[in-house]
Amino acid sequence: MAGVRQFDERVALSRALNVFEERGFRDTSMLDLAAGTGVQRGSLYHAYGGKEEIFLRAFRDHTERFLAGAAAALDRPDARSALLSFFGYCVGAITSGSPPRGCLSTRTAIEAATASPRLATAVRAMLDDLENVVHDGLAAFGDGVLNVDPRAAACLIVTTTRGIAVMERAGHGPAELRAIAETLVTSLVRG
Repeated sequence: MAGVRQFDERVALSRALNVFEERGFRDTSMLDLAAGTGVQRGSLYHAYGGKEEIFLRAFRDHTERFLAGAAAALDRPDARSALLSFFGYCVGAITSGSPPRGCLSTRTAIEAATASPRLATAVRAMLDDLENVVHDGLAAFGDGVLNVDPRAAACLIVTTTRGIAVMERAGHGPAELRAIAETLVTSLVRG
């Protein structure tokens, strides 16, 4: 039957995400995606139109899962434990895999977003959404808990997650990354 996909789209996008995480957007070819997904290159072109569209679809799914995990990590009884949990979640995501795959959004912002307005927009939207998740998590604790306003804290926290991602690529291990985060948390949370 014409027009019916002969592959499971969720599985294909998940596998495509793995390829992008391993190689980065710039270094991933349609041949890499075909090999990684088990879907013929022509079928991928027909279904999605090209590498950028595949990336954007996979990145959207990745972003939704990551943001849900970040919100769950922040659901703790106090600001300090919420932020330590959040950073633990982020460090875990960045250092997972063997070898660790790093942070897809930071990698994309550095290597590919300048070449594609659509990629730049997707990364920016992900970071804005992450900032909102952090803000909402912190705002739930009320006034007087932080040394700065929750919006400023959320911006600083998201910026620090990007720095942690770069530090991981430079060879810092999970314990070092968590120590960086703990220093920030200590400076932000009163008491």
